[in-house]
Amino acid sequence: MSSPVEIPFKSVVLIDRFSGTPVYLQIARQMINAIQRGVLVTGAKLPGTRAMAETLEVHRKTVVAAYNELDAQGWIELLPNKGTFVTHKFPVTTANPIPFNAEDLVSYPQRAGFQFRQSMLLDRPVSVSRAELEFTDGLPDVRLAPLNKLSKAYSSVLNRNNNRKYLGYSHVEGNEYFRIKLASYLNNTRGLHIGKENIITTRGIQMGIYLASMLLIEKGDKVVVGNLSYYVANMIFQQAGANILSVPVDEQGISVEAVRKLCASNQIRMLYITPHHHYPTTVTLSAERRMELLKLSVEYGFVILEDDHDYDFHYHSSPVLPLASADGAGMVVYVGSFCKALAPGLRSGYIVAPENLIAELGKLRRIIDRQGDLMMEQALGELLEEGEIQRHIKKAQKVYHQRRDLLSDLLVSDFSQYLSFKSPPGGLAIWTEWRKDINLMRVSKACLKQNLHLPQTLLFQTGQLSAMRLGFGNLNEQELKESVGILKNVIEANI
Repeated sequence: MSSPVEIPFKSVVLIDRFSGTPVYLQIARQMINAIQRGVLVTGAKLPGTRAMAETLEVHRKTVVAAYNELDAQGWIELLPNKGTFVTHKFPVTTANPIPFNAEDLVSYPQRAGFQFRQSMLLDRPVSVSRAELEFTDGLPDVRLAPLNKLSKAYSSVLNRNNNRKYLGYSHVEGNEYFRIKLASYLNNTRGLHIGKENIITTRGIQMGIYLASMLLIEKGDKVVVGNLSYYVANMIFQQAGANILSVPVDEQGISVEAVRKLCASNQIRMLYITPHHHYPTTVTLSAERRMELLKLSVEYGFVILEDDHDYDFHYHSSPVLPLASADGAGMVVYVGSFCKALAPGLRSGYIVAPENLIAELGKLRRIIDRQGDLMMEQALGELLEEGEIQRHIKKAQKVYHQRRDLLSDLLVSDFSQYLSFKSPPGGLAIWTEWRKDINLMRVSKACLKQNLHLPQTLLFQTGQLSAMRLGFGNLNEQELKESVGILKNVIEANI
């Protein structure tokens, strides 16, 4: 057996007196770390408990407890009359100790030691900013969320003994009570004719698009989207192996004739639409085109994936009913959420589809997210039953209507020589088309210096297009005025 190893244990074992972890466990765990990383090698003799206690400035009983813990876990051997040694039973260390470096013991590898597939496809610009003001791509104002109502409902659900069943595994499709109330809500507000068996809950619209794509798209399948379209959906389709075909979008929405021409020469698997309101241009798909697309889907056998992310906010009239409300052939998969109606961080969404498809989606959902938050879904179901969510949406709609009008007025008065736009009939963003001599990326960087964030995902600038999607939902009237003022100053300084 070797002599006690000459390791600076005071640097190897760093004791935090304010930690909630007992000191003896801190010692044991950090010594395990040193063994695993080769600082303490197999067969190395450790200092006696008295010597180690003096080195670490702890009571000898603390070191005895640490050594007992190491022995119990099999990291060391306590040999009577010989001493304490790093066990020979595992080949995790080299024959000679590696050069000691205290930083190596408290670091985590920066790079994987193996090869793996990396995706440029799924890269997306980071939009996190510390700026106080921000134009989003159409997010709601979380300050309007009915958190008091939601917290009371959630607390009530948690405190009821008969709801403890929701703390275990249950329906992979989601909370049954919530799906019953959600079906009734969707039937009343969207003209659907569904029951709970036609719904599976999700963590938002993106998860709904992902589940539908993984199930319905095979490698090489062709998916039709508008030009322009929602970039996250496009990434999901390509990740599933699809080839994306784009068709024009005009003031009435996606071009039906263009879809028809593609169908005549291609086997189309799926058509993705955001009919209410189109992302990013905010136009509403006309009722006539909705019916034509349904007929085309039956004729050519393609799936319509209907992303109805903005249905709840329409300002001039009643919203146009979704395609799913008129689907008699089972060709539409409808995805929606409460993320816009309540708050983005409350990840509550859903897929509506024929029952056999919901059953298959449940199998796929089971392996990535066993079920939703059954307690939260129960609370949301009760808020739907009491009409609280409906009342909140009605109040929020008035606020967002005023903010849309204010931003429209500001754009007309301050930017008429720089851009053109049409005030959208609904949604939480305005699509603006700018003069091509204005560099939008440069504008974005200059705005950030003045405490206004314009994320790169809002900018659409090519040789043929110079446009920006300005979300107004998250900004109150004063913030809108300040944001537009900064944008105006930057534009005037860069022209």
